[in-house]
Amino acid sequence: MVGLDFDKPIIELQEKIKELNDFSIKADVDLSAEIEKLENRLVKLQKEIYENIKPWDRVQIARHPNRPTTLDYISYLFTDFFEVHGDRTFGDDEAIVGGIAKFRGLPITIVGHQRGKDTKENIRRNFGMPHPEGYRKALRLMKQADKFKRPIVCFIDTKGAYPGKAAEERGQSEAIARNLFEMASLEVPVVCIVIGEGGSGGALALGVGNHIHMLENSTFSVISPEGAASILWKDAGQAKQAAERMKITAVDLKELGIIDEIITEVKGGAHHNVKEQAEEIEKVLLKSLKLLQSKTTEELKEERYAKFKSMGQYL
Repeated sequence: MVGLDFDKPIIELQEKIKELNDFSIKADVDLSAEIEKLENRLVKLQKEIYENIKPWDRVQIARHPNRPTTLDYISYLFTDFFEVHGDRTFGDDEAIVGGIAKFRGLPITIVGHQRGKDTKENIRRNFGMPHPEGYRKALRLMKQADKFKRPIVCFIDTKGAYPGKAAEERGQSEAIARNLFEMASLEVPVVCIVIGEGGSGGALALGVGNHIHMLENSTFSVISPEGAASILWKDAGQAKQAAERMKITAVDLKELGIIDEIITEVKGGAHHNVKEQAEEIEKVLLKSLKLLQSKTTEELKEERYAKFKSMGQYL
């Protein structure tokens, strides 16, 4: 298991319990009393650590290499998923996945950022950082959903749009701006769920929704803590301090009125139990779609506009 700094004591204790269990079976020795003591200690330790998670700890959980991705959740939440490729202009960007599926029998369109689980897949997926063709593919799917009156579900999980020369040459800024413009006027319900990192315009390009929800240990921000620290203090090492000040966690953003609902996570992070986490997402998604489907197209557009207009302050 890949451990984070704050949960290393938990992992060490879990490994010790496993060793005692294995030894008890192998040597045919009754160690149930000792194992029970350690298990009780583990419960207390988990409660103590997981109930006092700091913003920087949540950043680390959001970046966990085993954190569930868009495709992981698709396999648990939807049926009959048909993936669509390409933007019909340049090519197919595998940092964005999308297609048509059914959610409890309801036809919907899914679009989401996709990271890899290992080095090979991360290279293939460009570490979840889309090129312009990725955003254009996403927009093609959304426009199709608008035409056929299918609700749209967006899964957000990216450090940001790819900042390379080739992406800029192919119109990265225009592609993101176009998505923001077009999503604002969609006539179908749009539900956005931040499942990991929601970084910069690369995240916002899939984030103009009627409802925006966040997993408890995800982040949503205009810049990474390291980037902010480099600008503010000329030292990326101050990322922990930046994470505290930037208000990028689900709790902070709920208080600021940026997001609608916090989706409870499995203790220690979604990577501990993908199936259970998907069930928590399903509850919130069902509630959102049920509410939004009762609204007219004009109400959907007006409420989406009002939602984003109300963010921030005007002087």
